[in-house]
Amino acid sequence: MSAKLQPDTAAAELEHTELAVEGMTCGACATRLEKALGRAVGVAGASVNFALERATVDFEPGQTSLTTIADVIGKAGFAVGREEYSLPVTGMTCSACSTRVEKALRKVPGVIEANVNLALERADITTVAGGVSLDSLASAVEKAGYELGVAAAAQDQVTAQEKQDAEAEARLATEKRWLILSILLTTPLVGQMVAKYLGSDFHLMPFFEVLLATPVQFVIGARFYRAAWNAVRAGAGNMDVLVVMGTTAAYCYSWYLIGTLGVAAEGQLYFEASAVIITLVLLGKYMEARAKRGTTAAIRQLMDLRPEVARVRRADGSEVELPITEVRSGATVIIRPGERIPVDGAVVAGQSDIDESLITGESLPVEKTAGDTVTGGAINGTGLLEIEATTVGEDSTLSRIIRLVESAQAGKAPVQRLVDRISSIFVPTVIVIAALTFTGWFFVDGSFENSLIAAVSVLVIACPCALGLATPTAIMTGTGAAARAGILIKDVESLERAHRLNAVIFDKTGTLTEGRPKVVALHTLRGDEAELIRLAASAQKGSEHPLAGALLELASERGIALGGVADFQSYTGRGIAGSVDDRRILIGNERLLAEHELDPSAELERARGWEAEAKTVIWIADDDGLLGIAAIADPLKPQARPAVENLRALGIRTLMLSGDAPLVAEAVGREAGLDDARGGVRPDAKAEVVESLAAEGYAVGMIGDGINDAPALAAADVGIAMGTGTDIAMETAGVTLMRPDPRLVGGAISASRATFRKIKQNLFWAFIYNVIGIPLAAAGMLSPAIAGAAMAMSSVSVVSNSLLLRRWAPRLND
Repeated sequence: MSAKLQPDTAAAELEHTELAVEGMTCGACATRLEKALGRAVGVAGASVNFALERATVDFEPGQTSLTTIADVIGKAGFAVGREEYSLPVTGMTCSACSTRVEKALRKVPGVIEANVNLALERADITTVAGGVSLDSLASAVEKAGYELGVAAAAQDQVTAQEKQDAEAEARLATEKRWLILSILLTTPLVGQMVAKYLGSDFHLMPFFEVLLATPVQFVIGARFYRAAWNAVRAGAGNMDVLVVMGTTAAYCYSWYLIGTLGVAAEGQLYFEASAVIITLVLLGKYMEARAKRGTTAAIRQLMDLRPEVARVRRADGSEVELPITEVRSGATVIIRPGERIPVDGAVVAGQSDIDESLITGESLPVEKTAGDTVTGGAINGTGLLEIEATTVGEDSTLSRIIRLVESAQAGKAPVQRLVDRISSIFVPTVIVIAALTFTGWFFVDGSFENSLIAAVSVLVIACPCALGLATPTAIMTGTGAAARAGILIKDVESLERAHRLNAVIFDKTGTLTEGRPKVVALHTLRGDEAELIRLAASAQKGSEHPLAGALLELASERGIALGGVADFQSYTGRGIAGSVDDRRILIGNERLLAEHELDPSAELERARGWEAEAKTVIWIADDDGLLGIAAIADPLKPQARPAVENLRALGIRTLMLSGDAPLVAEAVGREAGLDDARGGVRPDAKAEVVESLAAEGYAVGMIGDGINDAPALAAADVGIAMGTGTDIAMETAGVTLMRPDPRLVGGAISASRATFRKIKQNLFWAFIYNVIGIPLAAAGMLSPAIAGAAMAMSSVSVVSNSLLLRRWAPRLND
């Protein structure tokens, strides 16, 4: 969406917000609201998701605010949810203090109203739902010189989703009651219609028909009139406009017949048509709402994983249960057997098996001992654990997962943009078709009654809802199913690109291999072996590379004390250098030796032999020449070969790029069954390989887990990061695998393909339904009641088809 920004704000920093929107009834509503937001001053971009009932807005704070955006939504005929807080304020001494706090709170973006009571020392605050954090309120009050108590409210915010779910269930229950009442009132009218089809002369008296149909039309059906009025007032159309036009026409025509024919109108009225249409549409909306809740089940399951309290050990040794929002990093948390782990942390004491299935998709419990990390939301097994909290609140792994899934579900696929454009002209087009149908029938048949019924059928059968739900429900269900399997898709763009991938590049270390290399051979050229290990391991203390860990582990196993390292320097893709005991030590590959004019020829034969056995060769030298040579082996993951076979079955070319020697890479490639394996590839060259494949017409996926993979991850069509890797790799990637199983790479692509197959199926049926249904209605081949039933079921069928994706699971053949 283009924004009405001043020229000098083009590069201004934008704020991003997501707002819950009430009152949307079909895809045309979402399109109308998106246009209204896009026209608003200061809004740089807006996306409205009908299925999630959520508006995502990017705006320039200097030109607009959340409150103004909420007003725009209200003027478009919808409503933004509101949140109310009643929070204690300390430090106030007079009325001037309360006034000052009020002003400070009202200046916070998203605050609609703020009232501060000095006597009660309390602030009552109304905000745009989801648009204001408690921290921002507390910060504003603190800057004014006072303190706002937000701990209790923060606990309430943790359960906000549960409250929303309860409200949604309550709305659903209310809709069910209205639906039952509508069915009870409509059944006698339907019975009369059925009797007529069976050849019976049974008819209700016009008085009884009016008595039954009127409350259905104007009391139960009032929601359609309200939504239609809001749409017309905003200069647009939606499903409600069509329903109101069709049912009102049938209802009013029945009154016309009563007025002109009197008692003779018995059996010729169309009250049953209007009542049946409203009842069927209500039935369809109720079923649709139930089905839509199924598409968001993944988010609710993740929300349910968040414990509300944690058992914290204090400094004096006592244990106390605290709200999760009050737990801080560094706190010692006690987890008893069978309890859910409340925060991310590191085990400091105890041993247990942890069930992480709902977070990583790993079905088997994982053993955890001192030093291992645990993830909040996992379930403790039979052991007692003490952990040190590391990340809490919004920074926790579970919160990040929830944000990723929500982000993917809230986005719009490119095809949805086309659907939105169609939806925006759909209702006016249908109204024109209905008018032409009425005119055509009246011209040919001469019967006002037949012309009206055909036109009403056209109005009622047309349904923009199925079009609006086709894409978002499939995306929501597909990304949710992937998340349950341990596959997190960052956004809709990554999901869309993933289904087109036909080439996948693997990094070697930690991706196809275990990532836990060990020194398997060591040859000393100068000095003794222990001194060689000490120098090499001491120099590697500053490195996070897995190969450095192999030398450090060897020194630990041998009980060798390490020295300090100074002037540490990393040579990307080649090795490291550092000073140990004032002695310059170089550790790396042959390229590093060449750069420092060191000759490895005396040991090349030994090195080539090790490389042919898939062992990585590490050269160790000082300024005087070579000190020794080490062979490091990193075994292939047992899932590597099945992962490659899965990708081949999907028609995808597989490659591996490694900084290791070409002989090592080729040996690993043969063992894994890859199409191509290349060694001696520097990190920047990995990105060049990605670009060259793209130039050949490949859609490329890159899988890695380290900082040196970030450029290639960014260059690929889809970057896929292992969840055990570095944060930078995960941030750069479009897809994150929550466990280090390379088979999930094929799973991510399979999930994307399954989702887009569903989108195509949904759009096909939504379009075909309208393309076939509208002409049949215009031809007089469908009664209004049957047209209403067909319209009601069209949305239900689309959502139900999307729900079939919940059965998807990655193929994990061993």
